[in-house]
Amino acid sequence: MLESLLIANRGEIACRIIRTARAIGIRTVAVYSDADANALHVRSADEAVHIGPSPARESYLMGDRIIAAAQQTGAQAIHPGYGFLSENAEFAQAVIDAGLIWVGPNPSSITAMGLKDAAKQLMQDAGVPTTPGYLGADQSPAHLAAQADAIGYPVLIKAVAGGGGKGMRKVDAAQDFADALASCQREAASSFGNDHVLLEKWVTNPRHIEVQIFGDSHGNVVHLFERDCSLQRRHQKVIEEAPAPGMTESTRAVICAAAVRAAKAVDYVGAGTIEFIADGSAGYIKPDRVWFMEMNTRLQVEHPVTEEITGVDLVEWQLRVASGEPLPKKQHELSINGHAIEARLYAEDPAKGFLPSIGTLEQFELDANVRIEKGVDQGATISPYYDPMIAKMISHGLDREEAREILAYALNGSVIWPVRTNAAFLINALDHPDFIAGTMDTGLIERAGDALIPPLMPSDEALSDAAHRYARQALAGFRLNAPPQQDIMLSVNGQPVPVYMPIHDYVDQHALAGPKDDPSSSWLTDSGQTWRIEPMRASSTGGAVASDGAILSPMPGRIIAVAVAAGDAVIKGQKLLTLEAMKMEHSLIAPFDGTVAELNAAEGGQVSEGVLLAKIAKAA
Repeated sequence: MLESLLIANRGEIACRIIRTARAIGIRTVAVYSDADANALHVRSADEAVHIGPSPARESYLMGDRIIAAAQQTGAQAIHPGYGFLSENAEFAQAVIDAGLIWVGPNPSSITAMGLKDAAKQLMQDAGVPTTPGYLGADQSPAHLAAQADAIGYPVLIKAVAGGGGKGMRKVDAAQDFADALASCQREAASSFGNDHVLLEKWVTNPRHIEVQIFGDSHGNVVHLFERDCSLQRRHQKVIEEAPAPGMTESTRAVICAAAVRAAKAVDYVGAGTIEFIADGSAGYIKPDRVWFMEMNTRLQVEHPVTEEITGVDLVEWQLRVASGEPLPKKQHELSINGHAIEARLYAEDPAKGFLPSIGTLEQFELDANVRIEKGVDQGATISPYYDPMIAKMISHGLDREEAREILAYALNGSVIWPVRTNAAFLINALDHPDFIAGTMDTGLIERAGDALIPPLMPSDEALSDAAHRYARQALAGFRLNAPPQQDIMLSVNGQPVPVYMPIHDYVDQHALAGPKDDPSSSWLTDSGQTWRIEPMRASSTGGAVASDGAILSPMPGRIIAVAVAAGDAVIKGQKLLTLEAMKMEHSLIAPFDGTVAELNAAEGGQVSEGVLLAKIAKAA
């Protein structure tokens, strides 16, 4: 068994790996950037090494610095986690060439499966069914557009080196293809250093089904059943579960056998995932309506749901296999126990188009009745440099409905302030009728639209509870001839809100029931959202509506595209600028027809939140 391990990652996955490594007696080494100097994973490891400035391309993507840190600290092996360099074959080979152990598949396997076009061809040769599409080398926009026309819309553009939802665009009509292609290629080049794409036919009622596989250096390969990751927003997984609802035993046998064949085709060693797309239009998954999409040659974000239903620690398996041991279990020793669901908790504001939310976590309390995988704790600062996922919450139940109810309850009881999160959005998704029925597909969130976006204010019940608390504090001044009702003015996140209350309710002892309301801290949580509540002491004003055409930066980030020039005529909804922050692209558009009266943005420039980037003058 290994004695020491460097984790070439950050956040919750670094903390997750450290926990298992420590449990089996392995010394751990963390690496960190400037932004992560006091991060949870740094404080959790036995030793930590600084590797560079805050941007990932200057720290966590600097393979030579990571290898040097391993050598400096005497680490025997490097675990890449997921993301960053986890599927970089050159880095894996460099680790091996440096005399270190790579906790992952052979570089040749990463190369074989790392490019989606080559992987699809390899799977076709291995007899694994694949979706129809275009895998060619001609990447000219005109040729790709012609291929999309031949496939038939809607089509999906995918970066061949992509992953994590990056470099993917669904295109519904030919006139939208050119813009979608350019955006996809730009994002792919930025995220993966490779702008080549492939095209796939968009499957009706698509379900995202993936199979966890594991191989060792002794020729053994097993599967650990399937997961359903169909609940996605912009191709980014939001909620995952295992096993997949609507999965028949015959279909499970077919896709799991195909996954094992795929792994054996590349002599796979370690943890990997074979991803399939299934046609869910029948309400269940048919064996002949499932196609290979891609293979992820690493541990997945959603691996905990597989651990929960199998009782297997996949990180421990990784470390044992990397040490040269055979797989701890054979296929017949693996079985499914109950149901597990995972929700990804993001620092983002659904009410503002899911823009990333940054700042200091003054309050960060997650419900302890579910499994928590977190990369931050109270007092941590959420920066704009990395993916906005701050934690994962995983429930396990005897059946799917029990797991769903447990997770929704846990999300509802979490207190996070002032950073905004998607917790309430996740609760709404879990409560959606299609999710409850297990008939969701990858388009559910897009179709549901604003129905999943949480309200801007607490419910009347929650506000009433808060008002009762402050009313009881004022009972000393209660008079028999007091008016029969009173409006209490509360400050809700600094905004004045009047709450009507009958006077007799002031002494009603049931008023504390309902949403969590902590009198000691003035935090009010309601359906997964947290507000700061206090009685009004002075008037306050809300933010002014930006009706003068000022285009402000919604967050810190980098300008990656400027689509207009000063003096240009623009129409409402036209894209003006593209801002990159937290590994995502955000388009800033014209609020109305007019002219670009002022432009203060240049491609490649870094901007702070609230900076005036452009100003649109209304058309006469």
